[in-house]
Amino acid sequence: MFTLGIDSSTQGVKALVYDAAADAICASAAVNYGKDLPAFNSPEGFLPNEDVKIRRANPLMWVAGLELLLSRLSQKFDLSKIDAISGDGQQHGSVYLNANWHSALASIQKADSSLTLEKHLQNVFSRESSPIWMDTSTREECRLLTKRFGEALQLRTGSPAIERFTGPQIYSFIRQEPEAYAKTVRIHLVSSFLCSLLAGEDAPIDTGDGAGMNLLNLSLGEWDKEICTFIDSNLESRLPAVYLPGEPIKLRLAAYWTRYGLRAGIPVAPWTGDNPAALVGTGADRPGVAVISLGTSDVFFAAMKFFATDPAGYGHVFGNPSGGCMSLVCVKNGSLARERVMKELGCDFRFFDETAFEMQTDPTENKCAFPFFEMEIAPLHEATGIEANFDWASASMDLKVRALIRGQIQNLFDRTRWIGQFDEIRVTGGASRSAGIRQTIEQIFGAKVRTQETTDAAALGGALMALRALKIS
Repeated sequence: MFTLGIDSSTQGVKALVYDAAADAICASAAVNYGKDLPAFNSPEGFLPNEDVKIRRANPLMWVAGLELLLSRLSQKFDLSKIDAISGDGQQHGSVYLNANWHSALASIQKADSSLTLEKHLQNVFSRESSPIWMDTSTREECRLLTKRFGEALQLRTGSPAIERFTGPQIYSFIRQEPEAYAKTVRIHLVSSFLCSLLAGEDAPIDTGDGAGMNLLNLSLGEWDKEICTFIDSNLESRLPAVYLPGEPIKLRLAAYWTRYGLRAGIPVAPWTGDNPAALVGTGADRPGVAVISLGTSDVFFAAMKFFATDPAGYGHVFGNPSGGCMSLVCVKNGSLARERVMKELGCDFRFFDETAFEMQTDPTENKCAFPFFEMEIAPLHEATGIEANFDWASASMDLKVRALIRGQIQNLFDRTRWIGQFDEIRVTGGASRSAGIRQTIEQIFGAKVRTQETTDAAALGGALMALRALKIS
């Protein structure tokens, strides 16, 4: 039995094939948007903008990436053997679709090899670019939501009003482009949008990704009518259905995808967000183990024994794809910040990951630096560059590297105390390969650090969710 997991992240899209009988990954493929799809002018996965608060992407890039991914994977594995599919998308990103959307979905139900998916979708968007999780341009909308609902917003949805969350982004679109919004018949998350393309019909939004919108009432498992109506009296009609963990899987793969060797009609499990998927992929979807995902952003998350919210307002509560809830804290200046510092210092990966830490002579060294290159969300902080508790300009290169990593991990530690203590932390994401980062996590958190065998935990989570779909379809 083979399942396929797809992870659509900020900078690219990955897929892996999971062999359930062998409990092993037997094939994988990846697409980097900047390198592989240069026509979309998104070297870091989003459209360049001088205003650092605005971060948007062309949704057709995600479509083209999905097709290229499956084309590459089909050259490595016979996709006719795949029995079920699921996946995830970068959280909070939203896609706005007009009245042509439903006819485009209907066309995907047909195995018409004369048109690419991009051609099918040329005229379906009421908003040509999609705000992604890095967008922080909705401060005024968050203020209005907080003024109206206060603490009730966090108690109902798991988070206070957050600029990158989809609800404030929709509210901003309504206020700034009312005519374009009026043409919008469906609003999808990245996850449910791509899942809909696989199924050829509107996919639901699961509670893991849906909780990142400020619109989902977690205790009820449905859209919060009062919050939705405050933003727009007809908003709820524009949203897909909510999917609760354990519900029957109704979606099936559309005939369009047979061009890559996949079998039409196999189950397609509703997708989730990248962090909930990584929770499943790391085996941390039951309480007791925490995960740090070192990706474009640095994210700390864990399954929750009891529902609780962050009194400081930095942390979030999302649905757990395995049932119940999960806690999460996201630090925006993650791997992209590390890559920028590495480039500015002119050091290679080995120096950054290992050598700089081997040069440390003082075991009590407590110098910290934090890279505020993007407007930070935990803590809320403007984009001011490097801030350090020592003279950054005159420091040696090895000290700068250690201080940068220590600053990032110390900040993550400080923002996650409300979640609790953990004896084991599982580290995933590309930067989890760094011995220096793992060592720093162990020192600051005082916990055993374990690296996942695969750094593609989110894609593996998708494959495991697909396996569950076979059992309940």
